[in-house]
Formats: sequence, C-alpha cells, structure tokens
Amino acid sequence: MMTRDRELTELKNIGKKLATRLNEVGVMSEADLRMAGAVTAHRMIKLKYPDESLPVCYYLYSFEGALCDRHWNEIGEVRKRQLKAEIKDDKERE
Repeated sequence: MMTRDRELTELKNIGKKLATRLNEVGVMSEADLRMAGAVTAHRMIKLKYPDESLPVCYYLYSFEGALCDRHWNEIGEVRKRQLKAEIKDDKERE
C-alpha cells in the first residue's frame, strides 16, 4: 500500500487547530508528522507552549491515531500507556 503525503487536515483526528499547532513547529504534512512521530510532535508543541496544559488525548493520542489512520480512542490501551510513559519520562527530566 502506497501512502500519499496528505495535508494534515486530511488525516484522522487532525482539525484546523491541531494542524495550525503542528505547522507552528514545522510539521506541515503527513510526511513531516511521520518523520517526527507522535511523541516528538507532542514534545515540540509542549516546548513552544510551555505554560499550556496539553491534553494527552487531544494531542498525543490524536497524532498517533492520525499516523495509524484510526480515531484516537481506537489506538488501544497498551499503546496509550506506552505513549504516556514516553512523555512521563520528559516530565521527570524537567
């Protein structure tokens, strides 16, 4: 299966607000999001907006779901725990 390099808003879970936030950190397309990955994209936005609380399901899970072509709530509890553990490590380093 060949994937296209779609606009961010063509991906599941990515609306205008998330696409704008991604654009602000240099993620302009599906290919850019794939290259960064869900965790790195979340980190980049967190660095740009350090005082803003980023809802995990709204950002991290949405990015992962977009990369898997699934609604964020369908990525599975095991994967959600893995993703949360990766960003939890970031909080412990702060």
